[in-house]
Amino acid sequence: MTRRPEEIPVPVRLSTASLPASDRAESWQDAVSHTFVPMTVDFLEEVPSPGEIVGHRLGCLQTSRVQAGPQAVTRSRHLADGDSPTLVLSLHERGTALKEQDGRETLIRPGEFSITDTSRIFRKRMEEEFAFTSFHFPRAELDVPEKDLRELTATAFSGSGGSAALLTNYLSGMAHKAAELDEAVGRRAAATALDLLALFVDDRTGRARPQGLRPAAAFERVKDYALRNLRDPDLSPSTIADANYISVRYLHKLFHLEGTTVSGWIRTQRLERCRRDLLRPMAGELGVAGIARRWGFANSSHFTRAFRAAYGMSPRDWQAGAHHLRRNG
Repeated sequence: MTRRPEEIPVPVRLSTASLPASDRAESWQDAVSHTFVPMTVDFLEEVPSPGEIVGHRLGCLQTSRVQAGPQAVTRSRHLADGDSPTLVLSLHERGTALKEQDGRETLIRPGEFSITDTSRIFRKRMEEEFAFTSFHFPRAELDVPEKDLRELTATAFSGSGGSAALLTNYLSGMAHKAAELDEAVGRRAAATALDLLALFVDDRTGRARPQGLRPAAAFERVKDYALRNLRDPDLSPSTIADANYISVRYLHKLFHLEGTTVSGWIRTQRLERCRRDLLRPMAGELGVAGIARRWGFANSSHFTRAFRAAYGMSPRDWQAGAHHLRRNG
């Protein structure tokens, strides 16, 4: 009986390291089939090396880091028939893998990623110790045409540039932080990951998808970028749009849908951080102008006007009032 992805208990750690060598093969076969989909594992060494799978659930997506010794896995037609279609994207970290599907045979090297459709026959052979991080999810969650997807299975993609770099950087970061994300954040992170994968597929197949991401996911991504770069005085709609591979017009639309503007949102975020830092010990050393520069305000007069407009008092009055309350509280 096939176990659906949502039935897999996560977070989970499966390891054969503590088992006698004679029991590792059967245990590893079960671990691989329960984590992904039923498949046959053939070991390429006389005594199977210990293997480990560490997995986390993020919304509809499960991420699993796998490391083990030489082996080949096969998904036969018999095993694939009747299963709900599932996709697996694997980021290879150590060792190489020879992958076969849809008439293609490709060597996947460390630093590259590949895509597998588990609803069809595939084979993956690893002749040395290996490690990879995989992301598996229901096929229905990826909004791309079947024809486009079939063009990309069993193909090696380098994450060194363009939409591939955007995708792999995001997936790597998400997998690294998976254990720290709560359920709500995990769902949103998974939605963004699938949007980026759809954008990558569109890019590789030449299909025009004007803005790539759904508005909610795109908005979260550009906000995250802007927050990480608030200190940069040159942060602007154009730099944000360029870094996130969207048009400036679409960026403005995203913020408009949230009832604000790009510049207004950036200004609010900067002012809030300045207001907080003005009450910290660092304020005595940096001064008002230094705090303003620290958060991207290049002009102290402009900062003072913006602060007064937002909070109804000058930065120095805010400091004085807070200090007075502390002394007399």
